[in-house]
Amino acid sequence: MWPGAVADALARFEWAFRQPGRYLNASQVWQPGLEVEYARDDLEEVMLHLPGGARRDLGRLIARIDEEFERRTLPNPGPVNVFRMGGWWWSRIREY
Repeated sequence: MWPGAVADALARFEWAFRQPGRYLNASQVWQPGLEVEYARDDLEEVMLHLPGGARRDLGRLIARIDEEFERRTLPNPGPVNVFRMGGWWWSRIREY
């Protein structure tokens, strides 16, 4: 991780959740590393290295992010390749 990784990840979610509409919009142009799923991966990685108090504090923020992300995405009705998938957030789909 790099300095500011958590702030960057949180800012990406803040930007995504400010967008209008019920569902998160899927970009027509895939931007590796900039999608919120990558930001969620970063937060998951950071959680592995934080001391207890900080982990609990960030965990509360992540729980709210996860709730909103799940609310604004749809379950993937197709088969999920567990070998390619990271966290559950990669199995969700967004509308175009």
